[in-house]
Amino acid sequence: MFLKSLNPIRRIKELAQELRRAREQRDQALQDKQRVERENARLREEIERLQKELEAAQRAARRQAAPFSRGQRKSHPKSPGRKPGAGYGTHHRRPVPERVDEEIPVPVPAQCPACAGPLTVERIEPQYQEEIVRRTWVRRFDIPICRCTQCGKRVQGRHPLQTSDAIGAAAVQVGPEAVTLGVLMNKLQGLPHADAAAILKQGFGLIMSRSGICRAIQRVARKAEATWHALRDAARRSQLAYMDETGWKVEAQLHWLWAVVTEQMTYCQILPGRGFAQAASILGAEYAGWLIHAGLQIYYKFLKAAHQSCAAHLIRRCRDLAEVATPTAARFPLAVKNLLEQGLGLRDRYLEQKITLHGLWTATGRLEAKLDRLLAKTYQDPANRRLAQHLRHERPYLFTFLYCPGLVDATNNLAERVMRILVMIRKNWGGNRTENGARTQAILTSVLCTARQQDQDIFHLLVDLLRSRQPKLLDTLLPEIDDANDIEGSESHRTNAGNRNAPRKSSGHDPHIPFPVCVDVLLSPMQQPAAPPIFSSG
Repeated sequence: MFLKSLNPIRRIKELAQELRRAREQRDQALQDKQRVERENARLREEIERLQKELEAAQRAARRQAAPFSRGQRKSHPKSPGRKPGAGYGTHHRRPVPERVDEEIPVPVPAQCPACAGPLTVERIEPQYQEEIVRRTWVRRFDIPICRCTQCGKRVQGRHPLQTSDAIGAAAVQVGPEAVTLGVLMNKLQGLPHADAAAILKQGFGLIMSRSGICRAIQRVARKAEATWHALRDAARRSQLAYMDETGWKVEAQLHWLWAVVTEQMTYCQILPGRGFAQAASILGAEYAGWLIHAGLQIYYKFLKAAHQSCAAHLIRRCRDLAEVATPTAARFPLAVKNLLEQGLGLRDRYLEQKITLHGLWTATGRLEAKLDRLLAKTYQDPANRRLAQHLRHERPYLFTFLYCPGLVDATNNLAERVMRILVMIRKNWGGNRTENGARTQAILTSVLCTARQQDQDIFHLLVDLLRSRQPKLLDTLLPEIDDANDIEGSESHRTNAGNRNAPRKSSGHDPHIPFPVCVDVLLSPMQQPAAPPIFSSG
């Protein structure tokens, strides 16, 4: 009887425990449900935000009215312009013209505008107005047509201001200054042919068609072609070169516009590929100078060249990755960005003579060790894995500028500035319709950018070129051939690396700043050590 009385009590306890477990499971399920609902709400908000950003990006891609708009305005923006006071600096004014073409006396007012009283002249003050003349200047050349009395050959006279010997149906021509202005508007300012023709008509009363301007620009390119080839030869002899490329359409097909820039000249060429064959056709496969580029792997096939990978590209890539990554994933790109910025700071401190050469190289070794430790890790984020893989390849060429301070730049900015002009032109009219137009673009871009680098009067150069009877070499644009620019000088420079008593090359460097001879730098991936600890730039 006693055992029978215990069974209901045990059963009640078991039911109570089951009820308690059921309640705990219910509470846990409610918590899980609330957590999932919160996560779903967060994901919906994230999806809505990303959809808005995608729609905004798509609208911005279709509408180019304000490509540099920052979107949301600041609540308290700073006022534009410089601040008044001592910090403003020197106030610049237009200088008084050296030549006056017309003097206009201003009449004395009849009476005082305030009280109608008589006026007496106290002094005369000059005011100058610099104006353009909206007029087309027409020259007529009366050309003598002669015949040799001895051999009977026809001989025709030519004036220095003429640009052609054509007469008859081609007797009416456009002058060299008008053609040069068309070249500058189209190739330097990026105006389409129709806009250049409109400016000539509205500004100077000169009527030209789009095709007329196009053919005139091609004639200029044909006369400048010898200079273009000479610039390529100068680039191959250069001791240091910046190289970059960008997409370019020719006959609606993708080509690539390549640019090689030195301190004194620019050479451009439009080619149908983006490989080593195209790069070698410009610089030569045996190029043995210093080559600064954005890290495209085909450049490392220049086995005899010493390389510097652009630090600015990597800093921008790390910054962009950190902006879209999670806080944990953003640590790696931010750490790399910080190391590269520290390297730029070390370079500036050395050039300002705040640290010695030994201190510079010691600090560079510490930076390299920190980067090696970062690259030795394994990363879960796919973007970080791609960045780490790229950095492991670029590792020997990231800090070349610290082992050769003052000689090798840290960035590819010199070539990027040339590319910026071309990208603006590409936005205006897309590219070239023919191969002949692409060649014209490359020739004139090379000549115009080189003249701008050297601060030469490109207007005078092109006018003089057009007036020459035969195509001639613009030798004033070509850099001087000396040991500093000769590629053999670059070879001997690196051969004597590490020897402080070796002769040094002239490079325009400040003689008061210690200019080190570069330590040995790995020239290409083919020369990396077989068993690295991890890498070494020097």
